[in-house]
Amino acid sequence: MLRVAVVGSGPSGCYTAQSLIQQDSEVRVDVLDRLPCPYGLVRYGVAPDHEKIKSLQGNLRTVLEHDRVRFLGGVQIGGTRGLPVDRLRELYHAVVYCVGAATDRHLGIPGEDLPGSWSATEFVSWYSAHPDSRPEDFVHEVRSAVVIGVGNVAVDVTRMLARGAAELNPTDMPQAALTTLAASRVTDVHMVGRRGPSQARFTTKELRELGGLPDTEVAVDRVELALDPAYADPSGLPAPQRRNVEVLRGWADRPPGDAARHIGLRFFLRPVELLAEEGRVGAVRFERTAPDGHGGVTGTGHFEDIEAQLVLRSVGYRGVPLAGLPFDPRTGTVPNEEGRVVRDGLASPGEYVSGWIKRGPTGVIGTNRPCAKETATSLLADAPVLERRDVPADPVTALKAAGIEPVAWAGWQAIERAEAELGASLGRSVVKLADWDSLLTAARTTAG
Repeated sequence: MLRVAVVGSGPSGCYTAQSLIQQDSEVRVDVLDRLPCPYGLVRYGVAPDHEKIKSLQGNLRTVLEHDRVRFLGGVQIGGTRGLPVDRLRELYHAVVYCVGAATDRHLGIPGEDLPGSWSATEFVSWYSAHPDSRPEDFVHEVRSAVVIGVGNVAVDVTRMLARGAAELNPTDMPQAALTTLAASRVTDVHMVGRRGPSQARFTTKELRELGGLPDTEVAVDRVELALDPAYADPSGLPAPQRRNVEVLRGWADRPPGDAARHIGLRFFLRPVELLAEEGRVGAVRFERTAPDGHGGVTGTGHFEDIEAQLVLRSVGYRGVPLAGLPFDPRTGTVPNEEGRVVRDGLASPGEYVSGWIKRGPTGVIGTNRPCAKETATSLLADAPVLERRDVPADPVTALKAAGIEPVAWAGWQAIERAEAELGASLGRSVVKLADWDSLLTAARTTAG
């Protein structure tokens, strides 16, 4: 019997486990996660008002409830307090690392570390109840916010800043975040990209949602749209980018309104400095850019300052090294060949990767399916060699001997019940538990 550990219970981890059990009727998979809750970015990265995308948890649940798959939460791999990679490797015939891209890219400009300047991931983690997030009041005394980036995450955080309490109350957002955002006095949100609308990374569905927010108007500068060579005739663009341009064109034609909140979509502006005011961020200085004729942009030497007491940087993710695994700092990935980890130029038997740590932070949730299948196929092709190794009959015994008490599936179900009970007590639906103590207490004391 082939025993496999999958590290990470997000989409890439679950799809890897699913592919393994579909391709081999004997394999057994333990899905390990540092958190006591499964689903990764589907739980902690999808905006709380996106119920359809969050419903993907049902598909991932089906995988984790399979009789040859076992969820083991609260298991840290690597780091000073975690189980070493070498020790994990001794407990299973094979290990697949699906650890994603855990950090954000930086702008690398003066003032980036001023109070009031955050990565979008920090903001998302806060309103998604990630237990590592800090209880910050991101919007305290904020009138104007700047979101740097034009991808779907940038659209998400822009939308959350403009949402009202009535729209957020039905979500599973933690109560503290809901209370804070409900009291927000943000009236202006500027979402800014350094290139043109035809190169923006948001999807049209996400973009259109901004135009449907109550008491909120979206403004687009027609002059900035016209800087894009594809604006005049978008017919040559791929369909997604063409639809984006068409939506933006429609907004640019609208007359100004008198809504309480304003979202400005800006293009061809590159951030060069965050300006301080009374010890915190007060504005962002941008340089006007222009197309360079090769798909990029070049600076023009003309600058513009946009007022902002809050800056959210949404310029991409990056993988981080995991102690005991090789790492390519250039790509932010683990070197691999079709999912097989490569050490010193050679494939390392029994070590595999899938998801963003394998290919970089590209694609959508569904992109993880073929990526996981490729890795699972490589692993199962190696099975005749891997099965020769002796491994414990039940790795959980060894984990407990190392001082690790995994949160089993019953523990996660207990967390779900506690979140439903919390929601009921607050007159809401499900409300997420937002800290480690609450999650672990629920998992340990009410698991049936």
